[in-house]
Amino acid sequence: MDPASPPPACGPQAPLTRCYWQARYDEGRTGWDRGAASPALVRWLATGALRPGRIVVPGCGRGHEVVVLAEAGFEVTAIDYAPAAVAAVRERLVAAAVDADVVAADLFAYEPKAPFDAVYEQTCLCALPPQRWHDYERRLWSWLVPGGIVAAAFMQTDGREGPPFACPPDQMRALFTADRWEWPADLVAVPHPMGLVELTGLLRKRTA
Repeated sequence: MDPASPPPACGPQAPLTRCYWQARYDEGRTGWDRGAASPALVRWLATGALRPGRIVVPGCGRGHEVVVLAEAGFEVTAIDYAPAAVAAVRERLVAAAVDADVVAADLFAYEPKAPFDAVYEQTCLCALPPQRWHDYERRLWSWLVPGGIVAAAFMQTDGREGPPFACPPDQMRALFTADRWEWPADLVAVPHPMGLVELTGLLRKRTA
């Protein structure tokens, strides 16, 4: 299907599907979009904690971070399957006169042509039903080179229902286990415009 074509009609039997997310854009219910790149990403780039290389942004949305990463010299792949998101990030890239590979796909069906050096994980995990989280972690692991980085922003919310689904630190450590991932000493709290907080940090894929 052409990414610019309208998705099939959604119903209550199809939550969190492609048409669900398209409906969120159509209805203007995109509170996760802060209108600019995350302060965490700005900090990582300014300090050199994230350095140019091949990076993927799953669930890229309107692509604020995609543009900033491309401007910083990264080779960026952006993935989303809501047609409105795909169109928006492509328009934003054209306006900024930078390039990125924008892929309209279900991330659980996507396979990269070559491993990535980093993953920028911000609002994708918290948008997925928790029963898919282990599948998602395995995909991130398989996409990365040894020693590759997941630049993560884990959404904190008291809500039992999502999206966004709560990503408390203990559950994140149980998901990104210490035998597979090297964790930072601390996670840094970043306020979100929805009145929530994201805990941010760089996780590194262990080489052995």
